[in-house]
Amino acid sequence: MRRFPCVRVITKKRLDEAIKANSGWGAPLRAWFKVTKAAKWANFQEVRDTFNTADKVGTCVVFDIGGNKCRLIAYIRYTAKRLYILHILSHADYDKDGWKNDCDCN
Repeated sequence: MRRFPCVRVITKKRLDEAIKANSGWGAPLRAWFKVTKAAKWANFQEVRDTFNTADKVGTCVVFDIGGNKCRLIAYIRYTAKRLYILHILSHADYDKDGWKNDCDCN
């Protein structure tokens, strides 16, 4: 039987830093992490099936966390089962669009 690995989140340190800086983000980010590290996504549609508010923007996936408390921008390598957290932003910082440089949007 072939084993399908779960997604590895790189790096949890960014989650911890965001939670430390914004205490209201703690519970929703921890919930997102718990679901994500158990996922076995093979493509964006499977991500969307898990998180129906996730959007694909350039090469990135943008997650609305905790009813839009914050936005988590990630790059996912589906074949390697790796999710790289690029940014965790407030809506004000997200709207500045600086993160798009990391997603091949410009």
